[in-house]
Amino acid sequence: MTKRPFRLTRPEPKESQVLRAVLHALSVHPAVGQVWRVNSGAGKLMRKNGESQWIRFGFAGLPDIAGYLKGGKAIFCEVKRPSGKESEEQKTFIDAARKAGCVAFVARRVEDVFEELNKEVA
Repeated sequence: MTKRPFRLTRPEPKESQVLRAVLHALSVHPAVGQVWRVNSGAGKLMRKNGESQWIRFGFAGLPDIAGYLKGGKAIFCEVKRPSGKESEEQKTFIDAARKAGCVAFVARRVEDVFEELNKEVA
């Protein structure tokens, strides 16, 4: 039996932790007017009469955070954990939003927010 050397690695943050930090960073940046969390997915809506209905909200590729800068430009931010990968739909949305003149990016850490927004302020 061969022994592998012990490697101590820092655990990667959960996407929910990154999301909270990114939302806070966006909310305190001086260029940002307002941002909000955007939920998308599907679920079953139960009615009082016992019937249920399947509903969808949002759409595939919709970023986690939307909002606007103080100058009026729209901002979209997809949040991923450091090892997270964007879906093709998410990549397509980010590219289309950028081409339309919006600020759109993927944030894996708080520093990504400041790097992207400082480009807009400069």
